[in-house]
Amino acid sequence: MPSICRRLYRPGIAIASLSLASALNAGIVTIPDSALTPTTSLYTNSFGNIVVMTGGGNANGAGNPTGQNDDGFSGPINLGFTLNFFGTDYTQFWINNNGNISFGAGIAAYTPSGPTGADEPIISPFFADVDTRNSASGVVMLNTSIPNEIIVTWPGVGYYDENANLLDTFQLVLRGPGYTIPPGEGQIGFFYTTMQWETGDASGGTDGFGGTPAAVGFGDGVGDGEILQGSIMNGISGIVNDEYVWFNLNSSGVPVTAPPASGTPEPSSVALVFAGLAGLVWRRKLTKNAAS
Repeated sequence: MPSICRRLYRPGIAIASLSLASALNAGIVTIPDSALTPTTSLYTNSFGNIVVMTGGGNANGAGNPTGQNDDGFSGPINLGFTLNFFGTDYTQFWINNNGNISFGAGIAAYTPSGPTGADEPIISPFFADVDTRNSASGVVMLNTSIPNEIIVTWPGVGYYDENANLLDTFQLVLRGPGYTIPPGEGQIGFFYTTMQWETGDASGGTDGFGGTPAAVGFGDGVGDGEILQGSIMNGISGIVNDEYVWFNLNSSGVPVTAPPASGTPEPSSVALVFAGLAGLVWRRKLTKNAAS
């Protein structure tokens, strides 16, 4: 009973109560699953250092030097560059244990709310209820050894409530404007190898599935964003298993799927450019009208 009570009052629960209906009315672009490319490895196996979660956290989360925690976050952390994301410049970010990074504030929420997951600007390779307290689970790692690039890895992580019978391994690559991007790569990369679960016990899941599964994509914090086809739907772990995808940020900071190595944009990439811009313009119109 005590564990259940703590779960009901955990930080970020208010975010999970936002209206899904209102979020669906926002400017959301769907990234087709065809943008994914098969792989058997992460971008890099140099994971860097353990991320000690300095805020949020359930049970022994915040401040544990081992990195083991539930619902913790760490930040603000300097990017080392300026990132234009959905029209706003950021120089710092937060790493959130639950499969995402954010700008403006850390996120302790464990169940994705609406298509983009939360009401903070967010990049979510796999926003789900990661719980690394079990000794068989890995912990979140950060590599900042290369200038203008950060790499956040969730290596073999378990799910709430301290479950490690199934493990997920995924990685986020984020590059600044000063990084020279090789052909066939991009500014933001989502990499996945073995993905065995998609829902924590407190998100309605049973043995890692059901309930509200993981969100994959981007959000600007006010309802606009982009999600991978299948995001927050049963089977998302299977969709991204052993896959990767690269994105670029256009001049408005809107993510678009990166072109292939030949340099010829794929049809889906072109469509996402216009759809993403349309969503951004739509949001700014609403903001202007509300202020007038």
